[in-house]
Amino acid sequence: ASVCEADFDRQDAEVVCGELGCGAPAALQGGLYGEGEGQTWDKEFQCKGKESLLLDCDTSDRENNTCLPGNAVGLTCSDLLVQPDIFLTDPMGGVSRGHQGPEMFRGYSFTITCSTQPQYPGGSFLLTFSGSNRTQTQPAVNHSAAFFFPAADDSHQGNYSCVYENYVFSHNFSSESELLSLTITASPLTAFIIRHVVVLLILLTSITTSYLYYKPTRRQKRVNRVSSMDLYVNAMEMVSLSSRAEAGPGEERAAQGTE
Repeated sequence: ASVCEADFDRQDAEVVCGELGCGAPAALQGGLYGEGEGQTWDKEFQCKGKESLLLDCDTSDRENNTCLPGNAVGLTCSDLLVQPDIFLTDPMGGVSRGHQGPEMFRGYSFTITCSTQPQYPGGSFLLTFSGSNRTQTQPAVNHSAAFFFPAADDSHQGNYSCVYENYVFSHNFSSESELLSLTITASPLTAFIIRHVVVLLILLTSITTSYLYYKPTRRQKRVNRVSSMDLYVNAMEMVSLSSRAEAGPGEERAAQGTE
């Protein structure tokens, strides 16, 4: 059945939204929603806003028994709990901003904080992680909770979200934050050391290879010495032959007679 706009106020709307498991009324209008469907309710609701069900509210007969066409009430309820926020902080300066979200250096500590607007007192935060089925829960203190991680490693890489839970209007309600995508990377000092160690190893390998390639063996040294002596003897013989040729036949016979 439809309810006439004149028979429904904001306190009635609060009861309906609470019964539906929603938040506070966001819009309460009449003519915009048309004539409604089916029979029109002929009672006026007199809710106080604390009832669990609309039918628990007091009612009274409508003074004017007519409800104009197009005046059926329309109600829009908001989410009961606003979406919580999630963000990452670190005391050691080990976080940087990446393309898909924060990037945390391996071995650094970090904290994931969940917070929400001060709608209702109490409640708790549940930190969920896509990398495992484990969850962490902390009570909401001043509408926030902090989850501390002493040393980042590869098991911490993944998607995190905060779920805020609270017991309101005799019902349990929850609201989930957006995802926080965390990437774990090597620290800049570690990367610097690894880079320089690799460079030194490459340099040492190149020097060793060059030394082994150009270093002569003992046999090579002996061959080199023999070759040098042969070259010296051959050179001396060539000089001697050249001198005899320049001296002529007479000097050559004198030289032979002297020998």
